[in-house]
Amino acid sequence: MALGAEIAAHAARLVVEEGMEYAAAKHKAARDRQRRGGGRCELPSNEEVEDQVRTHLALFHAEEQPAELQALRRLAREWMRRLADLRPHLAGAVWRGTATRRSAVLLDLYCDDPKAAELALLDAGVRYEVGTLARAGSAPLPLLTVQVASRALGENVPLVLVLHDRDAQRGALKPDARGRSWRGDLVALERLLAAEAAP
Repeated sequence: MALGAEIAAHAARLVVEEGMEYAAAKHKAARDRQRRGGGRCELPSNEEVEDQVRTHLALFHAEEQPAELQALRRLAREWMRRLADLRPHLAGAVWRGTATRRSAVLLDLYCDDPKAAELALLDAGVRYEVGTLARAGSAPLPLLTVQVASRALGENVPLVLVLHDRDAQRGALKPDARGRSWRGDLVALERLLAAEAAP
């Protein structure tokens, strides 16, 4: 296996089995390789890691993953409806179709006022934690994390709300290198759920 593919495969296992985000998984996979005596190397792209994630899911989680993904997408739909005024877009593994029960539901919100999301949660009596999302070469983004009960999965799921400036929405739907979108709005999510429900 080529070096990049080896790191991508290791990162994919971390994504699926530990629920890590791609960036963190790639860096940990590279560090683990260095500890085993390997040298520095260029990290694989997110698309390369995602290919390995899909392979790993097909080999080890083919029976349960589709139902877990559907449960998470329905949970995302519920919250996108609740937060509709904040222009929510579903991102991450739940949008891309690689989520398992260990995945967080990641919603990008595009707000005129970053406090609007906090106010919406406070008004609804929802408890949340405040954090930031580090970005290479850019200022970190504020985020809010809510633990949401999933009846279908029988456990709580992290709902991560990433707060963007409203103007950032223009570039939000740019596709990846293969022409697939990194996120989608409620209409796009409804289409995915309808396709999953079709016989």
